[in-house]
Amino acid sequence: MISFFRKYKFFAIVLFILSVLIISIIYQIMKPKVVLKIYQPADVATELVDTTLQYVKKYHTIADFSLTNQNGKTITQRDYSGKIYVADFFFTTCQTICPIMTDNMVKIQEKLKNDDAVMLLSHSVTPKIDSVAQLKKYALEKGVNDAKWNLLTGDKKEIYDLARKSYLVAKDVPFQEYDLVHTENFVLVDKKKRIRGFYDGTDSESMEKLLADIAILKAED
Repeated sequence: MISFFRKYKFFAIVLFILSVLIISIIYQIMKPKVVLKIYQPADVATELVDTTLQYVKKYHTIADFSLTNQNGKTITQRDYSGKIYVADFFFTTCQTICPIMTDNMVKIQEKLKNDDAVMLLSHSVTPKIDSVAQLKKYALEKGVNDAKWNLLTGDKKEIYDLARKSYLVAKDVPFQEYDLVHTENFVLVDKKKRIRGFYDGTDSESMEKLLADIAILKAED
């Protein structure tokens, strides 16, 4: 009996390895692919969505825009064509959540510094204060990589419409004409201009989730 097992030991080992490989392959085939949700206005808290869009359940995309970055260059949706990007809203004189958000965006920039497929985009909600010169000063202080991250200023109504009607990340201020409060949210946008995730820009764990979701989104291609 012992000699029998010795004789077929090699074949038993090979059979075992093959069995493990086959089971692993079957598991990978049957394992559902992780895909990020495509967010619509109807999926988001109504206080963050313009009333004209609150019941929209499909086909929502980020609207085209034309704004000015920290270098005085006009930035449009075409500059982000074919890119995954992370967007947020801030202002340079903010002393509450904005510094934390910016620091976390800097960390995201560092993590993705060699990844040309992903870009960053920040919109000032106080464009009269945040001139090109002010944004440039802020960008230099924070270590913004101009090739990867645009800080935008421009027409206030256009920026606010983007916040409320495209990115779904701001609350209206009652009794004040055309004003809003931006949230701490970072927004993950795919190559088709669709929202694929919201993340707390002040929370380190949420930033790890953002990085993981970017990897998932890249794998969709």
